[in-house]
Formats: sequence, structure tokens, C-alpha cells
Amino acid sequence: MNVTVACVLLLGVVLYGVFGGADFGSGLWDLTAGGARAGARPRALIDHAVGPVWEANHTWLIFCLVVCWTAFPPAFTAIMTTLYLPLGIAALGIVLRGSGFAFRKVAARTAEQRVYGAAFAASSVLTPFCFGAVAGGIASGRVPTRGHGDPVTSWLNPTSVLGGVLAVLTCGYLAALFLTAEAGRLVPDLEPWARRRAVLAGAVTGAAALAGLFVLDSDAHRLYTRLLHQGLPLLAVSVAAGLLALLATWRGRRRFVRPLGALAVAAVLAGWGAGQYPYLLGTHLSIDAAAAPHPTMVAVVVVTVAAALLVGPSLLALYLLTERGRLLPE
Repeated sequence: MNVTVACVLLLGVVLYGVFGGADFGSGLWDLTAGGARAGARPRALIDHAVGPVWEANHTWLIFCLVVCWTAFPPAFTAIMTTLYLPLGIAALGIVLRGSGFAFRKVAARTAEQRVYGAAFAASSVLTPFCFGAVAGGIASGRVPTRGHGDPVTSWLNPTSVLGGVLAVLTCGYLAALFLTAEAGRLVPDLEPWARRRAVLAGAVTGAAALAGLFVLDSDAHRLYTRLLHQGLPLLAVSVAAGLLALLATWRGRRRFVRPLGALAVAAVLAGWGAGQYPYLLGTHLSIDAAAAPHPTMVAVVVVTVAAALLVGPSLLALYLLTERGRLLPE
């Protein structure tokens, strides 16, 4: 039961990484789209792609928080009392991102649009960096079992910085794939613009991941060893799916771009989970040691199933209607 709930928590992380990651990555391309005139059409494409779903994707983040504090309270306490700085910055980034995205649409002056657009774009980069840094701090064992670890070095260290950079690059890669498919359906002349960014992001992300292996080997050797043993099959799936997604993007096979890109990100996150098993924090707090009493774990599973039956169809309908162009952006 404990492992089942841990898998549920990992599933929530994967879903947020895929759907939320595509949203955050769109902010990176918004930031680099150009000036008010040159970047108007790419930004309109980004607004159209993100508009209907940009708030709904935070459902997965809330789900992860609720499952973690209910099912694994010692781990939740340790994380919150150690990594409160990056988590607080990420929370602020989410608020600023939403405010900037909403107010940019109604701002009457170009100067105001630039300010709100900068808030949206900058926070879209800062927030995933902080989440990646949090993951690096947890995975490298810098969150003590009893919490109250170093508030600075726990997330400003080589592994955490690597996690933050990879999170930003991965979000950009995933968003570029999604934008390529969206552009091919709505504005074909912008498809090359999105395709070039997808290829660039894929190449840079792959190079950063390879270089990151040396960082992990020197800074978090246990994590490095576990990733190359327990997590290796899933990492191989991620690499293969990522390359196939780029190939499908280059050849204009839009039907396969989004599923392959999502699989690439999901597999690498699942590989991290496999490398962590059977621990929640580093290699010092196991799933069983952090688990709540058995009745609580049963209740979490029951509620998760109920939520999947009640909320799942609504989210699925939202994503399908958005993909088919049946919903207008906000």
C-alpha cells in the first residue's frame, strides 16, 4: 500500500511535469519572441495554445502537495522546513505568471503590455528552475529526515542547479513541440519558427543532460549510480522518444509530436522515481519510514480513485477540446 501511494504521488509529479511543463516552456519562447511588432504573431500563437488550460494544469501540483502531506507527513515536513525558499519563489512565480498572462490581454498601452508580458515570461523561467532545484535537493540527499536543513545550500548546489537548468530546458523543448503541432494546425507559416526552436531546445537539453552525468557523478554519486542502474531502462525510453519526437517534428508528422514529447518527459521523471526507490529523501528516509498509518494510506487510494472518476473526464475533455480547437483562449 505504501508503494502504491508513492506511485500515485510520482504519477502526479509526472502529469504536472508534462502538462505544466508545456505551459511554463511557452513562457520561455514568449520571452525570446522578439519586440512588440516582430513577436506579435508568435505570442498570439502562444496565447491561443496556453489560454484554455494554463490554470487547470496546476491541479496536478495541488494534488501532489495534498498526497505528500497526507500520506508522507515526515517527508512533507522535512521538505517544507528546508526548501521553503525555492518553493516560496516558485509560488510567487506562479502568481506573477498568472497575473502577467491575464493583464497583458487587457492592457491598453504597449508599455503596459511589455511589463505584464515580462512578468509572465520571466516567471515562466524562474518557476520551473526552482522546482528543478527542489528536486535536485531532494534527490541528492540535502533534505534531512527531521527537516530544517540548510536553507541555501539545500537548493543552491551543483545537483540542484543542474536540476533547475534541465527543468527550464525540458519545459522549453516540450512547449516547442506542442507549439509546432499547434502552428501546423492554425498558422502553417509559423510552423518553421516553432520547429527550429524544438530542434534547438532538444539539442541543448540533450547536451546538458549528458554533461549533467559528470555533475551527478561528482556531487551525488549514489543518485548517479541508481539512475544508471534502476532508472536506466526508463532513461533509454526517454532518449528514444525525444529523438523520435524531433524526427516527427522535422518531417511534419504532427500527430505523433505531442505524444512522443510527453512520453520523453514522463519517462525521465519516472526514471528519477525508479532511481529514488525505495527512498523519498535521498537515501536516508524510505517510503515505509515516512508513510502514514495504514488506514490513512487506504483513504488516500480511495480518494484518488474517486477524484480520477470525477475530475479526470473533465480534464480529459478540456485537453481534447483544446487540441481540436473547440475552445477559445481567455
